[in-house]
Amino acid sequence: MDAKVVIRAQQGDRGAFTCIVDEVLDRFLAVAHRILRDGALAEDATQAALLDIWRDLPRLRDADRFGAWSTKILVNACYSEARRARRWLPNLPLDAAPEPAAPDDIGPLLDREELERGFRAVPVDQRSVIVLHHDLGMPLATVAQTLGVPEGTVRSRLYRGMSTIRRTLASSRDGRLSTVRQEVSR
Repeated sequence: MDAKVVIRAQQGDRGAFTCIVDEVLDRFLAVAHRILRDGALAEDATQAALLDIWRDLPRLRDADRFGAWSTKILVNACYSEARRARRWLPNLPLDAAPEPAAPDDIGPLLDREELERGFRAVPVDQRSVIVLHHDLGMPLATVAQTLGVPEGTVRSRLYRGMSTIRRTLASSRDGRLSTVRQEVSR
C-alpha cells in the first residue's frame, strides 16, 4: 500500500480511501471467508473492518504499517462476527457426507468436504492463525505482531488448530473405514 495514499486518506480524502478499499477489498473478503467459512459473514466482517479502518485511520501513526494494522482490524472484525453468529445460529452438527457406492470422481469432493469439516471444528482464533500463516504466508512472528499476541500464543494456536483438523480427518476416515468393513462383511 502506498504510504502517500494512506496519508491522504488519514487527512480525510475520500478518494484516497476509495483507492485503499479498491486495493484491499478482494484480499479482505478472501481472508475473512477463510477464517469464517461463510460468505455472508465474511462480507459483514469485511464491511465492519473497512468502517473501523475509516474511523480509526487518523490515529494510525505509521502509514507504512497500514497492511498489518488493517489486517489486525479485519481479524478482530472476524472474531466479532463469529461471536455474533454463534449467538444467533443454532449449533447443528454437520452430517457425514453420503458415501459413494463405487470409487469415482466424487472422491476429491469428499476429501475437500472432510477438510472443510475439520477446519470448521477449529475455533476462530486458531483458524485465523492458520489462515494468516498458511494461506497468506506470514511468518509466525509477523502473525503475532499483527494479532497483538505473543509468538508463543501464535505457535500454540497453530499447533492446537492443526491438531483439531488432524483429529477430525482421522475420525472421519475411521468412520469411512468402518462403513467399508460393514459393506465387505455382508
